Amino acid sequence: MTATIAGATSHDKVDWNAIDWRKANQNVHRLQARIVKATQEGRWGKVKSLQHLLTRSFSAKALAVKRVTENNGKRTPGVDKETWNTPKKKAAAVLLLRQRGYNPKPLRRIYIPKKNGKMRPLGIPTMKDRAMQALYQHALDPIAETTADVNSYGFRSQRSTADAIEQCFNILAPKRSASWILEGDIKSCFDHISHDWLLANIPMDKTMLQKWLKAGFIEKHYFYPTDEGTPQGGVISPVLANMTLDGLERKLKENFHRKPSLKVNFVRYADDFVVTAKSKELLENQVIPAIETFLLERGLELSQEKTKVTHIEEGFDFLGQTLRKFNDKLLIKPAKKNVHAFLSKIREIAKTNKQATAGNLILQLNPVIRGWANYHQHVVSKKVFGAVDHAIFCTLWQWAKRRHPNKGKRWIKNKYFKTIGHCKWVLTGTISGNDETTQTIHLISAAKTPIRRHTKIIGEANPYDPQWTPYFASRQRKPSYQSISHVEPRSSMNVWKA
Repeated sequence: MTATIAGATSHDKVDWNAIDWRKANQNVHRLQARIVKATQEGRWGKVKSLQHLLTRSFSAKALAVKRVTENNGKRTPGVDKETWNTPKKKAAAVLLLRQRGYNPKPLRRIYIPKKNGKMRPLGIPTMKDRAMQALYQHALDPIAETTADVNSYGFRSQRSTADAIEQCFNILAPKRSASWILEGDIKSCFDHISHDWLLANIPMDKTMLQKWLKAGFIEKHYFYPTDEGTPQGGVISPVLANMTLDGLERKLKENFHRKPSLKVNFVRYADDFVVTAKSKELLENQVIPAIETFLLERGLELSQEKTKVTHIEEGFDFLGQTLRKFNDKLLIKPAKKNVHAFLSKIREIAKTNKQATAGNLILQLNPVIRGWANYHQHVVSKKVFGAVDHAIFCTLWQWAKRRHPNKGKRWIKNKYFKTIGHCKWVLTGTISGNDETTQTIHLISAAKTPIRRHTKIIGEANPYDPQWTPYFASRQRKPSYQSISHVEPRSSMNVWKA
């Protein structure tokens, strides 16, 4: 038996390998575009009916299963210890996503270390619950994108930390820009969001939302109920958190933008944000109380240890980068803490691979170096990249000497470090291919990463709105940056100045 739902075919039996993913995406995007239009027109009854249609379509269910079986957590089971790792299981999972009789299982609680040494709790849902949340996220995300604050960049499609940093540059670079910065951080944001507020304000199936919020978690074989918060680790949690904090920028605009001379601006990435103002008193006596009132309605509060007011000439860290003015010139560089954390990771990889071949060590180091350098390539990083390359070389030289304590420096140099083009002392090794051939590989250099200026996304751009399709297509066709070699002298300042 087959039935057509929202332009997609629902089957009693599903052949996973035969699913037309292009058509499935088209079906889902078409409904999401209609949800955006209805949201813009304020037709909330229409929004609800379209969400109902989408969450029951075969295409959306198939895409939900595809998402949770192809992401980084696909091998991490929930409390039922099940994973969907075969086409047969994935096909059966599509038919499992039914609303009638659905009850989520408790989350599996685990902890991961934070930068400050504390532990961050994560709630791991079962595969079925993850897929069900992904299904409803298809219907909720178009609304979130349509109603989001203009300068919110975290957990949003087509937006990145580079966009948030570029917006900071736009508001702080002018000579007469704001001089005082509020570095805001919300205390345990995910863990303390009010359930009552979510149920009253999130435009989705309330019964389904309440089931997820009240599912509880299991830790060391004991069940714990949940009376507040949305678990970190849930597929839909980032969207819920974003929608909870959306409106903060609009509130500040209502209160302060009637007087442009106050220079109040707002940039948020997830639960980290910065607010600028012309004076410290304005931030402490008016802006912070306004933010606290906004958060209190949602069951949240500012973190006292992480929230502080800083002058731009002292500089502040945001998203792993330091923003600071020197003689009215704004410089953005990789933050010292970020550099130290990166180098610590490099040293840890070298330390735990004392017996690995040079080729295998390079295979582990190259993705880490490349990812870190690409993250910082949009700011003034050239000198930092050079310093990092030197620190990495020192680590690898010690690694090589430890492997051959009875060999001389020249022998070690000739064995491990080669000259590649104009670059000397490049760690070189070999790896074996599947056909028993060997391939020579080299350690990449952070300093070889070109410094390029990022082009910030237009604040109102909505990836679910068809009128913005040409805009996003143009950003994909060409890199969202331009060369800034002409402004590279900005990096002439001593890179280790804080």
